[in-house]
Amino acid sequence: CLAAFAGFFLAVDVPAQTTVPPTGTVRGELATRIDEHLSRAEQFGFTGAVLIAQDDSVVLHKGYGLADRESGARVTAETIFDIGSITKPFTAAAILKLEEAGRLRVSDSIGRYFQHVPADKAGITIHHLLTHTSGLLDGLGGDYDVITRDSLVQLALASKLNAAPGAQYDYSNAGYSLLGAIVEKVSGQPYEKYLREQLLEPAGLQTTGYRLVDWSARPLAVGYRAGTRWGTPLDQRWAADGPYWHLRANGGLLSTVGDLYRWQVALESGRVLSATSYERAITPPDGSSYGYGLDVSRTPRGTREIGHNGANGYFYAQMISFSR
Repeated sequence: CLAAFAGFFLAVDVPAQTTVPPTGTVRGELATRIDEHLSRAEQFGFTGAVLIAQDDSVVLHKGYGLADRESGARVTAETIFDIGSITKPFTAAAILKLEEAGRLRVSDSIGRYFQHVPADKAGITIHHLLTHTSGLLDGLGGDYDVITRDSLVQLALASKLNAAPGAQYDYSNAGYSLLGAIVEKVSGQPYEKYLREQLLEPAGLQTTGYRLVDWSARPLAVGYRAGTRWGTPLDQRWAADGPYWHLRANGGLLSTVGDLYRWQVALESGRVLSATSYERAITPPDGSSYGYGLDVSRTPRGTREIGHNGANGYFYAQMISFSR
């Protein structure tokens, strides 16, 4: 049984504002039906926080189950969860922000940012990393293994490719860690500091990050597997400024459903990226459904579905936006 996080975002049109009502909010028939379903699921072990917005209004903002079984603390909509690979949209947005500033181009080869790139990887571009078409392996080590940024880069450059750059889609956490390294090299700032100053604060996110948020007074969900306590992400082996580089920039950000809602609104309203950049992010290469840090598809109703999920075996997160 997982300590689960479920962040559902449903929008028929782009929301006009980011007001998030208090935890426990249930408004309207749709929210009532979903709340009744999740309340029943809670009796069978469901644990999580959910936010649903319809048009420009949040209709459900509520927590279910226990955030900490030992203390009996319940999940609320303000509970902090590990959002896993939903970190990737933030990393992709950081790259696009740097491109808007004229600091890089997604068409650049990684050889512009890393030294001694071997011949088989010389053709890898930032675009390939963003769209998981670099050919790099998914992972090169455990999430909590100790590894520095430069050692991760060396390991990735020395690894065997699954395919030639640009040849096929191969989901790669390592590729997104390389993107995080590029963010640091180009901006001259630590990854999280750049995110906070250029993206998170402009979007109004106050409870999203690694180490720059003061988590001491905030409720973190505890992970469990097969009834055994794993703890919170902050109980695991992290560096002083965040997770080590097998996880950094590809996963591990902490957040709330409210902040994920604010983030999606900021993306769609042009608050953190230009409309052109966001359109590029949600336009996958031919034959793929993955853009720049976002999955993009069409529903049976013909609406566009944009989002990402994330999981680490203890937590699961999902962010989805539906639009006409």
